[in-house]
Amino acid sequence: MKRQFGFTLIELMITVVVIAILSAIALPAYQQYVVTARLTDAFSALASAQSSAEQFWSNNRTYFGLQNANGFPQNTANFSYTLPNIPTASTYTIQAAGAGTVAGFAFTIDQNGNKATTAVPAGWTASATCWVNKKGGTCVQ
Repeated sequence: MKRQFGFTLIELMITVVVIAILSAIALPAYQQYVVTARLTDAFSALASAQSSAEQFWSNNRTYFGLQNANGFPQNTANFSYTLPNIPTASTYTIQAAGAGTVAGFAFTIDQNGNKATTAVPAGWTASATCWVNKKGGTCVQ
């Protein structure tokens, strides 16, 4: 009698089930990691824009015209940056609105350095006092 080589159907089915279980656990965790990493783009750009805005005010004694200043964040594939209200001589608010995998997020910073998460997708928690970077409402320091 010759010995046959190969896998049985049961062995293949068990392998498929194990791979499916691992994928069901790993894929959501990976997607959450990608979203968190992309949110960092907005945090960095807004923090940098605040210091550029202060430099602009130092030079001009007004925030009017801030959107045309050097250092105002450029739109990216993940976020677009706008001034939702017209800046005045003493106030501004810069907003980062998410697109693509971070659609639904909106973060702001103002002339006093006040940070806020003004919009979030379903399942996330917004905050009027910080930038949220985790689903449970954890804030960036």
